[in-house]
Amino acid sequence: MSAASLPRVVIVGRPNVGKSTLFNRITGGRRAIVGDEPGITRDRIHLAAEWQGRPFELIDTGGILVGEEAEIPVQILKQARAAIDGAAQVILLVDGREEITAADRELAQLLRKTGKPLILAVNKIDSAVREDLVADFYSLGILRMAPISSEHGRGVAELLDEVTEGFAKEEEAVEAAPHRPIEVAIIGRPNTGKSTLLNRLVGSERAIVSAVPGTTRDAVDAEVIRHGQAFRFVDTAGIRRKGKTRLMAEKLSVVMARRHIRLAEVVLTLIDPVEGLAALDATIAGYAHHSGRAAVIVVNKWDLAGKRTSAQEFTADLRGEMKFLDYAPVVLVSALTGSQVNSLFPLICRVREAAKRRVPTAELNRFFATLDLERAPAPGGKPVKVLYLTQASVAPPTFVLFTRRTEKLHFSVERFVINQLRRKFDFTGTPIMVRARVARRGPRS
Repeated sequence: MSAASLPRVVIVGRPNVGKSTLFNRITGGRRAIVGDEPGITRDRIHLAAEWQGRPFELIDTGGILVGEEAEIPVQILKQARAAIDGAAQVILLVDGREEITAADRELAQLLRKTGKPLILAVNKIDSAVREDLVADFYSLGILRMAPISSEHGRGVAELLDEVTEGFAKEEEAVEAAPHRPIEVAIIGRPNTGKSTLLNRLVGSERAIVSAVPGTTRDAVDAEVIRHGQAFRFVDTAGIRRKGKTRLMAEKLSVVMARRHIRLAEVVLTLIDPVEGLAALDATIAGYAHHSGRAAVIVVNKWDLAGKRTSAQEFTADLRGEMKFLDYAPVVLVSALTGSQVNSLFPLICRVREAAKRRVPTAELNRFFATLDLERAPAPGGKPVKVLYLTQASVAPPTFVLFTRRTEKLHFSVERFVINQLRRKFDFTGTPIMVRARVARRGPRS
């Protein structure tokens, strides 16, 4: 089922009360970054969850300080309000080991005014002895209350029983999205416009956008349906050079960003032409390439950079710096104005289809018969005799060249075969793997 059709449960609370720990406890994973630094979560994070056969969408929000006027806290509150507006249930999480703070009271008052079903979860109650601390929290004016320990799991089952009561069972739920969504990761250096692009693609302010580099720390995802196809976009944290990554949260963000690249089907690598190409751009793009993911290079902020250089010149420079990504389409867009952003949807479909393309054996045999591998470049010696070719897997498309001898295939032969495969079968946007193996018997028809 599409996450967009599920009832939403939103976790809110001031910073450092354990929201991300509870989120991970309920979803059974490590989707949200957890650490001792307050305010690690800034954007809202969505993930499908299930309790006793009742599916729902769980949302973790950034730590809320109602009265703050600085840009990031204001944006966090804005993101939380957007999540609460569509919520079926809201969990207000407080720290049971601390006294009630002004921030707790202001947030409770704000949530009561929304009219949404609200339950107060008093966290860090990890033993029966500590349950005496819970009574004081009735002064927040919320009647439904659950003492829990998100770290140890104590009381979480009872909380979920209360929260999901009335949700439809999975077999009763109606399928909303016609197809499984295409998983798309958005990667790049900090401040290249990843969050702006995510918001433009999904048509809402889904991620926090700020002039402060590195605003996104968690990976933020959102789903949208275009022309009958669902897309799930993940806006990852900006990846910095190792020497520039000091805070624990930033280091974890980079690890999580690389994990989401591996989980994606298509990766959009954002380039900032205003700042110019940097060695780090190629390094980041290499993460997608080495993970075998279909790729599109998105040159953002072209409305500003196009006044300084031509599209042809910049694309040529880009290709020169990223020769290993010669298969990836390059698109010049402006996430801020929306220029050319919609062209990404059909392109994502095309490269994903290419990554999953399997060539029928008969067609592959006909193609192989046209290859003159005896004349393929093989510096340093006699070329290895190739007997036949088969496709072993997809995503990325992987082909095996069967030979008579155990000699390693020269890279120039691999390159020749890859280029011919790409030209013949339109493997646009996807890396192709070619391996050599000694033949034990003839090809299967």
